[in-house]
Amino acid sequence: MSYKAYIRVKLSKEFKKVASIVINSDVATVCEESFCPNILECWSRGSATFMVLGDICTRNCLFCAVKKGKPKPPDPLEPYRIAKAVKELNLRYVTITSVSRDDLIDGGANHIAKVIKEIKYLNPNVIIEVLIPDFKGDLNSLKIVLDAHPHVISHNVEVVERLTPMIRDKRASYKQSLYILKKIKELQPNIITKSSLILGLGESSDEVIKTMIDLRNVGCDILVLSQYFRPTSKQVPVARIIPIDEFKRFEKIGYELGFKALIAHPLARTSYKAEWAYNQVMRRWCCESP
Repeated sequence: MSYKAYIRVKLSKEFKKVASIVINSDVATVCEESFCPNILECWSRGSATFMVLGDICTRNCLFCAVKKGKPKPPDPLEPYRIAKAVKELNLRYVTITSVSRDDLIDGGANHIAKVIKEIKYLNPNVIIEVLIPDFKGDLNSLKIVLDAHPHVISHNVEVVERLTPMIRDKRASYKQSLYILKKIKELQPNIITKSSLILGLGESSDEVIKTMIDLRNVGCDILVLSQYFRPTSKQVPVARIIPIDEFKRFEKIGYELGFKALIAHPLARTSYKAEWAYNQVMRRWCCESP
């Protein structure tokens, strides 16, 4: 069900406000494009995750419901429209995500940076998190985003290393994702880094823990663990439903490994409770300061 259908049923005023602003602003949200199960909860509390660079991805990951194909050129007015929507929603914290744009020389980095800068200009006090693609490992593109100074940068490993060639697009790689997260910390240590891991695709517990260790080894601050649900029949089927107790065990292990914030829940997604996770990291950093 799209947000246009949701708005016709009896829902909270806040949900309808968010849906109305999203529709009237002509902006895309990953909430709708990825069939996120948390759309009711998040939109009802005035939170939304905007998706830039269009709604068509150049990659074909087998878990993802975002449309695939040949995207249009970046819309030069999109940064302003998103910044204006953020202002109308009166957001304290905004999450921006992007489709992969391998058709662009910079992977869309300049456009993402413009979105960040425009949001800051119209909303000087807002906290900005961006979920970026891997830019094919290109550091020049990564530096363009870093120079716009978002507060949090997310990049998802998505699945454990063994499953990466089978589940993610052939242009993605587990090592490349770790490399991007590592370079963010090396280039700008004060930026909070974040990643997400989808469970239920056939991974073992040991592989999950190894992935968590790998992420901590590149300085990742926040981890999101979630259950894979097949969005449509076009995506890979679910291999296993992970019990809640197992999520809690991974959460405990994650904190023991040193993550500053960890969200482990079947319905969690990268931007779920993003502001809470950011605040957790900032509190822990303050406590660790001499």
